[in-house]
Amino acid sequence: VQLQASGGGLVQAGGSLRLSCQFSGRAFSGYSIGWFRQAPGREREFVSAITWRSTASADYAESVKGRFTISRDNAKKTVYLQMYSLRPEDTAVYYCAASQRLDSTYLRDQDLYDYWGQGTLVTVSS
Repeated sequence: VQLQASGGGLVQAGGSLRLSCQFSGRAFSGYSIGWFRQAPGREREFVSAITWRSTASADYAESVKGRFTISRDNAKKTVYLQMYSLRPEDTAVYYCAASQRLDSTYLRDQDLYDYWGQGTLVTVSS
């Protein structure tokens, strides 16, 4: 399994970006995908995740709830993170990660993800 995160860039506060996580490997539909971010000098934190199940339930950190939307396209083996109303505090390197058949209860636990992408930088200017 390999993950390729893309879509980061520089945006003004209030703007939007869409991140993509391209999955390479077999059985994409059997993997839950999470987005995490790490700002300079801070620990990596959970942002959002979507389960592998056909119902594809999602979870969001409180700090992004209502502003970010996660979705998956199993045919394209891609998970998207649509980010609206971006704030300077959203500035970070965003990573996507995959975990096979991880249920919704555990989506926020970074240690349960087996595969990680290389990260894409999001910079929000004030």
